[in-house]
Amino acid sequence: MDLLVRDRRRATTVQKLTIEMIAKRAKVSKATIYRWWPNKAAVVIDAFMEGHLPQVRINEDLPVREALEAHVKALITRYAGPQGRLIAQIIAEGQYDPATLNDFRTRFWNDRYAAVDKLIRRGIDEGIFRSDINPGDAAEMIYAPIYFHLLIGVGPLDEALATRLVDQAIRGLAAQPAGSGE
Repeated sequence: MDLLVRDRRRATTVQKLTIEMIAKRAKVSKATIYRWWPNKAAVVIDAFMEGHLPQVRINEDLPVREALEAHVKALITRYAGPQGRLIAQIIAEGQYDPATLNDFRTRFWNDRYAAVDKLIRRGIDEGIFRSDINPGDAAEMIYAPIYFHLLIGVGPLDEALATRLVDQAIRGLAAQPAGSGE
């Protein structure tokens, strides 16, 4: 991570990062790196996850809306800084390297997606969300704009975005009272 998120003058990109650079910084041989990771992208994904995951966990003790909003705010806060630039680079790397994209999905995305899916299902079970929604689609509806803002830069990644996304999702997915006609 130090090689990738240092001040911008000296930081490198995922694309320019090499196993040699990682080995030199870690003061180990390239063989040691390859013993644990198949390529540089796997090293980067693991390093990213180590610092990222503890900061963006879903608090299952909170009510669904609060848990969702806290998670989205934490994610956006992280993505507004160096970790956002890093995740964008990992996604970019995966666009021309299918193994990196698969590694990213397998080691990072799938577990995060499952955690959000679980939260949405809890919202359905508690009558907060409609019972006819697909939890995976609902999760994508909430999280896709975050990645869109991150990758395309259409607007700031800030707390206001988090609040808008959660508010819109709650309204759009909300269970309707019986006989409301909606």
